[in-house]
Amino acid sequence: MVDWADVPPHVVVQLREICMALPEVQEDTPWTGARWSIRKRNFAHVHCIDGPNGPVTYVDVRAEGEDRDMLERVGHPFFAGWGPGVIGMVLDDGTDWEEVREVVTDSYCLLAPKKLSALVARPEG
Repeated sequence: MVDWADVPPHVVVQLREICMALPEVQEDTPWTGARWSIRKRNFAHVHCIDGPNGPVTYVDVRAEGEDRDMLERVGHPFFAGWGPGVIGMVLDDGTDWEEVREVVTDSYCLLAPKKLSALVARPEG
């Protein structure tokens, strides 16, 4: 049984800023946290679990292939998520919000129609 906790409001604000800057994004409030989708496909969902050492906040994003494998190998703050193609990223005081922006944007582009993902500025590499 998972004990859900409230996501810190400043985390939702920062994720909202990142997600809502992308084309045609919708935000909703599911059973816990907040999530963002493109055409009913969730690309980011922030949760908080009340664990034995206190609350842990993380965002689930989508990743495939080499990107997913690399993120899983990196370890903290990344971990294998709760389903195929899902990666979790712990959000804490040491979070690099530019890295969050990158993985959230990649997740969006993976699920968005090509015409929308083409509108998104992404770092070359």
